[in-house]
Amino acid sequence: MTTKQESRPQAAAKPVRWAADTVSTIREGARLRLDYSATSLWHVDRMIDELRREATPYAAVESVLRGFGAYAGEVIIRQAGGEWWAADGGHWIHTGDGRPWNPIDEARRCLAGHGSLRLLCRDATTGAREALDPRAR
Repeated sequence: MTTKQESRPQAAAKPVRWAADTVSTIREGARLRLDYSATSLWHVDRMIDELRREATPYAAVESVLRGFGAYAGEVIIRQAGGEWWAADGGHWIHTGDGRPWNPIDEARRCLAGHGSLRLLCRDATTGAREALDPRAR
């Protein structure tokens, strides 16, 4: 079975918009400035932790989690290179070393208490740097 894949910019259009909307919403609502740095993902993880502690139903935060995941994906792309891919109705990132990452699904896992966007970014960017520069190992 073959899946239809679209490369950037078409596959990136939705996640880039979701990320930008999230940055704007968080700046206005929480008065927190997300700057597309790996460090900013610590704040995102904490916001998701708070949603989990409040037992917020998934249906109520589904689009928020999608935005947080898209934001994390953009952080990974800016830190490690790569691009968004769309396949089977989902959005993935392929980093410069060719590995696929699913930050949107990771945001969902965070709500369940089984994930971290900050750690996903660390893993994705470390692996990409090592693949591009063997001396980084």
